Amino acid sequence: MTDYSEILKQERNADWRVELRNSLANKERVALERVKMTEAEPLERIKSQTCEVNRGLTADEARREASRCMDCVTPTCIEGCPVSINIPKFVKYIEGGKFLEAAATLKEFSALPAVCGRVCPQEKQCEAKCFYTQKMKKDAVAIGYLERFAADFERNSGKIQVPKVEKRNRVKVAAIGSGPSSLSFAGDMIKFGYDVTVFEALHEIGGVLKYGIPEFRLPNAIVDFELENLRQMGVNFEKNFVVGRTASFEDLKELGYQAFFIGSGAGLPNFMNIPGENLNGVMSSNEYLTRVNLMYANQSDSDTPVLRGKCVAVVGGGNTAMDAVRTSKRLGAERSIIIYRRSREEMPARLEEIKHAEEEGIEFMNLANPIEYLANKEGRVSKVRLQRMKLGEPDASGRRKPVVIEGDIVEIDVDLAIVAIGVSPNPLIPACLKGLKMSKYGTIEVNEQTMQSSIPEIFAGGDIVRGGATVILAMGDGRKAAGSMHDFLKKKYNL
Repeated sequence: MTDYSEILKQERNADWRVELRNSLANKERVALERVKMTEAEPLERIKSQTCEVNRGLTADEARREASRCMDCVTPTCIEGCPVSINIPKFVKYIEGGKFLEAAATLKEFSALPAVCGRVCPQEKQCEAKCFYTQKMKKDAVAIGYLERFAADFERNSGKIQVPKVEKRNRVKVAAIGSGPSSLSFAGDMIKFGYDVTVFEALHEIGGVLKYGIPEFRLPNAIVDFELENLRQMGVNFEKNFVVGRTASFEDLKELGYQAFFIGSGAGLPNFMNIPGENLNGVMSSNEYLTRVNLMYANQSDSDTPVLRGKCVAVVGGGNTAMDAVRTSKRLGAERSIIIYRRSREEMPARLEEIKHAEEEGIEFMNLANPIEYLANKEGRVSKVRLQRMKLGEPDASGRRKPVVIEGDIVEIDVDLAIVAIGVSPNPLIPACLKGLKMSKYGTIEVNEQTMQSSIPEIFAGGDIVRGGATVILAMGDGRKAAGSMHDFLKKKYNL
């Protein structure tokens, strides 16, 4: 087995890395301030659903930020990356002005570098493990910004590099769902030489990247570019194909598919089961965001326009809640409110998304929890009744548990309420597979080291396993599953 740490050591000792490291004293590197990315002005960006907030780095800004990297002997930043990107290598390529080489390095490990550079919670992952964060208590190297820069530079240069793939071995494998876990899986399996097909139930490829994340955070054109790269590598995509309905697993086996990766996600919205939740004007974040992002129901000529509100309340504190409340502001809401039962510090959303929301005039009503929705004469939601909360002892997640303040109840006027309190796994695929071991939460049980299910030829990852995950964690599952499936098939077919 290849010793990855030894490879990292050898690469670090390459002449060009040593020369670059010696070109600037550590004292000078440490003195450099973290770059601040240019952003679209709040009053301008809230006028458009497609105006990307973050504008990216210039070449000079990227090289200066990359110069902060100490090129550590033990690169702990890699430990924080779920897909194990060789972070120092691509960062040092940027410092040296070799931007296409940086992009090529990213593609060795990630099928979606331009996506991850935009939506990954780096502050909780690679940047949390950065030398600056761990040892110096300073701002980490802006790894996410640099990842985005390298991917964007390659795309804009027109010099697109297609990763090397092994000679086809004629073994067919299928990925079910086209979200980040499946795309990551497909990218690695095609590199191994397999014939890979991704089956998607919807009319567009991309899964949650398309229907769940607004374009002001992740433009569809970026996702489409990453998908085209996979197509160029040889991945096949089938749209409007519901595995288990359009064709069964047995049908696919008869067509020659030898193994399957299930990345069908968690698209079943959770509700609170409180009075009034069935009123007109109360909807899930899944429906709201999908209708806007994928079906363009926000456009004036839509046959089925999305509900709009002047006073919009979004229940939840994660990235999905932030996406929904910021979308409502762009659709003309005069007042957009986040209602969350914990404090600001406990909110799971990315810090950057919270910052952007504040800049855009989003109100935060923390330590409050809906207990009832009230209707007007037409049967549409008009008020939400809130129970005030306080924080008690930490719960199983490590966050302080919200506790009811008895008798402290308030009402606020709303004409649209969006529930963003999480999702449950898609039940369709598991229902089609006898013998597939499931958890009590409806997730597929897998070996955490291999992502292999109770059915040997079936692997799974992403939300269908985790119940809820970030893009990058789902991608990590896909990569892990690809490596394990490769080992499984090599033994089975003597590849």
